[in-house]
Amino acid sequence: MTDRIIELLKESGADAWSVTENVTDAWEFYFIKHKLDQNRVRDVKHISVEVFKKLDEGKFLGSAKEEIAPTASVDEAKKIIADLCERATFVKNPYFELNKEKVQVENKSYDPQQMAKEYIEVMQQIPETSGEDINSYEIFAESCTRRFVNSEGIDVSFTFPNSMVEVVVNARNSEHEIELYRMYKAGTCDKENLMANITDTLRFGKDRLDTKPTPNLGKATVVFSTEDACQIFKWAAAKMTASMKYSRYSDWEIGKEILPDAKGDKITLKACRELPNSSMNREVDSEGAKVHDMYIIKDNVPQNYWGECQFRYYLGVKDSYIVGNFAVEGGSSSEKDLRCGRYLEPVEFSDFSVDTLTGDIAGEIRLAYLHDGDKVTAVSGGSVSGNLGELLLNAKFSKELKQYDNQVVPAVVKLENVTIAGVE
Repeated sequence: MTDRIIELLKESGADAWSVTENVTDAWEFYFIKHKLDQNRVRDVKHISVEVFKKLDEGKFLGSAKEEIAPTASVDEAKKIIADLCERATFVKNPYFELNKEKVQVENKSYDPQQMAKEYIEVMQQIPETSGEDINSYEIFAESCTRRFVNSEGIDVSFTFPNSMVEVVVNARNSEHEIELYRMYKAGTCDKENLMANITDTLRFGKDRLDTKPTPNLGKATVVFSTEDACQIFKWAAAKMTASMKYSRYSDWEIGKEILPDAKGDKITLKACRELPNSSMNREVDSEGAKVHDMYIIKDNVPQNYWGECQFRYYLGVKDSYIVGNFAVEGGSSSEKDLRCGRYLEPVEFSDFSVDTLTGDIAGEIRLAYLHDGDKVTAVSGGSVSGNLGELLLNAKFSKELKQYDNQVVPAVVKLENVTIAGVE
């Protein structure tokens, strides 16, 4: 069907087009406690088509996108494509060109059944007690084959793994019981990381049962040691997207230091073609551009914009792509050195967010550890807030690194003068 759609697009009068075919072979398992409740196998195909039409003598380029069912008839596909060509005339973007460079990729294969088996084996080894245990979990293991074809001559197919585990853990004492939810994404199963993360979650559940109100600390030192630290560096990566730069939402410029007054550790952020067990390991991006290692920011100095070909074209950016994997270099101090003095270590938020435009951070505390020398107190309530443009001036990053699916970040990020609104 995909080949037939390509022929119809060539005949349609579209000025440019692209087709993405995704075939997913998946195994799913649903457990209550450690008892299998049900399982199923999925084999699905999705075909997405995007057409482009030149407008106003080529000054503008309109586009429209829609899925075509693999079971569609030729007449149905032809009608959808004709509708897309018409809809594309209602959109006026400045003219741009699609990716042209052809990429040779390595053929790989993955067994979703074996991937799922590895996840089950890990889950069965999680250390549980009568006070903290696993309520339920769901495992999704996929082998995904993608074919991308466009009107500029790119026709590339590749296979990649994708997996997810959803876990609900319970912690209880004589007075009450709580529930914590986690979702872990990866490519293939990272047994060591998964076991460590779920073990930590069980510990957090136990400590959440016996907390004191978070004191009103005013301005305080905060240590981020969980996946929430990724949000800090996602903000820096987002500021370097071609779309944000073109839209003037980012004032960061290639070669110009982003935080010239910084006295702490500087950010070095790299785009990586491959990371161990990442769900975003690709040789080409979703628009057919070649994926390769490149610096986005080096020692607080922007090196490359990245993102969709449309906005890269507007900025004149060559040899870039839509980045999937990010790695941040460690800092000058060890994790042990950073864990000193008095500081708050939040490990559970109702939500921790970073405003992409302003860099403002905010999070309501569900569980944090207040460290004061050798004394550690579990606290709950209140919030953290501040602005990364100010907080990163004196930031400290650990030498040790930790991976969360497609991101590698310092295991500990230490920020000074974070505003802590307590409930005490």
